[in-house]
Amino acid sequence: MWPKTQDMTVSKKIDQRILQLQDGTTFDYQTLMVEREEYAAATKALERLIKKEIIKRISSGIFYKPKQTAFGVLRPNEEELLKTYLFENGKRIAYITGLSLYNRMGLTTQVPRTIKIASRDKRIYASVGTVKGKPVKSYIDVTDKNYYLLEILDAVKDFNQIPDLNAESGILILTERLKKLSQKELDQIIQFALKYPPRARALTGSILELMDNKLNLAQLKSSLNPLSEFEYNIKVGVLPNALNWRIKLGLL
Repeated sequence: MWPKTQDMTVSKKIDQRILQLQDGTTFDYQTLMVEREEYAAATKALERLIKKEIIKRISSGIFYKPKQTAFGVLRPNEEELLKTYLFENGKRIAYITGLSLYNRMGLTTQVPRTIKIASRDKRIYASVGTVKGKPVKSYIDVTDKNYYLLEILDAVKDFNQIPDLNAESGILILTERLKKLSQKELDQIIQFALKYPPRARALTGSILELMDNKLNLAQLKSSLNPLSEFEYNIKVGVLPNALNWRIKLGLL
């Protein structure tokens, strides 16, 4: 009778932990804190919950707790679907970047077939249902306290390559994101920008200077080669301080 009792104990534990999860949340065995010796019982418990439609399977070993809306069950977004790849032992090690990010930011209407996953030390390939992810290297060690700053810098870095981007609207979107940051976060983004390519440093400095001319941007400006010039497909007038940052405006 012991195995049956153990199965009941594991099943009850899983029921309680899934009950505590928010609707729309993805999870795996690690999320449920299942011990190695409990896997068989846990698998049975999860299959039972799938049959009852309390949870749904996304792919092997990855599940989600459905969120009911007026239009039916809402499927988790890309960030949620790939969560198990973005975290390791409960700590964030990666974030979504590229077209998927820029679409979410309102910089482009295009949706990529494959999502880029940025991490400093790991090459992360992901496959969750129809969602596929491939690795790119981040410029900074990724944490839950800085990834949203790296998202902004990535958009600045790729500004010229973002398809169907309206440059004037793009500058406004990035400026609004920066305005929401605290002084500490702005200081951080300046330090992080120093790790990015010169083109990104120049545009970051220009936007920050226009947004707040009291920011200390001396280190960012001095990091640029005085002989360099960075071309951007932005109308003259959108960045009136462009020359201060070696930026050449106009059609490329």
